Amino acid sequence: MIATQIRQKDALFYFVAYPAEDLLNRVRFISRFYAEGETIEPEKPGEEEDEVARFVAQIERSDRAFQRQLSRAKVRAIRNFYETAVSQPPIPGPVLLFTPEPLRFEPLGELTSVGHLEEPGQRYLIIDGQHRLAALYFYARSHPEEARGLHVPCVIFDGRSEDFAAEMFVIINATPTRINKSHLVDLYERVSWSASDRRLAARVVNLLYAEPDSPLRYRINRLGGRSRQEKWILQAELFNELHRWIRRDWPTLAEEAAGPNLARRLYGQVRDLLKVAAELWADAWGHPEYMITRPVTLKALIRVCADLAAQDAEPEVGRRGRWALRLAPWAELKRTFRADGFYERFPAKGQVERVARIHRELARAAGLSVRNAAAARPSRSENP
Repeated sequence: MIATQIRQKDALFYFVAYPAEDLLNRVRFISRFYAEGETIEPEKPGEEEDEVARFVAQIERSDRAFQRQLSRAKVRAIRNFYETAVSQPPIPGPVLLFTPEPLRFEPLGELTSVGHLEEPGQRYLIIDGQHRLAALYFYARSHPEEARGLHVPCVIFDGRSEDFAAEMFVIINATPTRINKSHLVDLYERVSWSASDRRLAARVVNLLYAEPDSPLRYRINRLGGRSRQEKWILQAELFNELHRWIRRDWPTLAEEAAGPNLARRLYGQVRDLLKVAAELWADAWGHPEYMITRPVTLKALIRVCADLAAQDAEPEVGRRGRWALRLAPWAELKRTFRADGFYERFPAKGQVERVARIHRELARAAGLSVRNAAAARPSRSENP
């Protein structure tokens, strides 16, 4: 096929005008897509060499209700546009494709940037454009003659590592209209330019979401307003609070951060603090008439955990019992966290100030000193 080779710094990639019919036969969908009475079944990612496909599939399907509802509406809207567009190009923006195979490129004479590009032996992974191609698939089923005349602009990345493909996925989707801030936390461990402290915070968040003994298991909202399930706190909010703690203690944590144990050690501290709080507040924990498992209080609890861990994190054996004794006065505060009148009891100009007030009240009741975290406060640009 004829392609244009594009060089940007150390990167080489290709631009191709793919005939729609050929393209649909050479890509694989890793999410399920729907039209009226029709379905595109996702291809199951293969073994280890297909790690990126599994990674992208996990991100796109991290909430059970998300993919089905969003894909149906979005694919229908794009397909309708294909049907009604006449003078406008139906697919003006390029679809981004990836293959780990190095493709042979043969320039055409003196035109060194234009030539023949071989096609890969396996199907392309779609880094960006799954919904557009899914709509094209359904459009081609109902309008085969019109679809046959379409050429789809594609950018092809070849012969790169799996981390390169994952990083491209992050770069392309890292805007609020594509993947929200909560969702991006899932990606920090896979991008080379992500700082070690951010990757550590992301690992702790993931453990809090997935571990069977976590009080926040499945209660962390990874998809923002698109989630259809009851959650207690946005993943981005929890990440920011943990990152605040980690940044403050980074001088002592940095050497251990590269190892596998630090994330689990921090997770264990947060887990124990939250379990103690759940036991002390009993039926108020998770109750809709109380503010205990709302973001404003959960964030304050993370701050108390940081204070307490600085004084009494080790030994781990017996820690929960020691912390239960230390935090026992919290049981008397249960009524303070009733939703009725909560904002009057904790007056503030906004959530930032209210979290700080709750933090101080909880620390005071437990006889803890509040550590100065001003130096660890992330700038607005550093938020995920």
